[in-house]
Amino acid sequence: MSGSTAARPKRPRGFAAMDPKKVQEIARKGGRAAHEAGTAHRFNADEAREAGRKGGLAPHKRRAEDGTGEAAEATTPDTSST
Repeated sequence: MSGSTAARPKRPRGFAAMDPKKVQEIARKGGRAAHEAGTAHRFNADEAREAGRKGGLAPHKRRAEDGTGEAAEATTPDTSST
């Protein structure tokens, strides 16, 4: 403990402290590198739809497990898109 009780104001660190154009340039280089390496991924419409469906089911499943809400239809498996 330093003995000082006065709180210092938080200063931005990392990307938050950088010029937005510099951050954009770094992100652009990272995106290009990922595509060149073959590790980049771009969602197609079907993948995005499935991710959205799963994201919508997650909170309902938690509520059903907690017993804080009705989510019977959210806990039944979807057999229409297999």
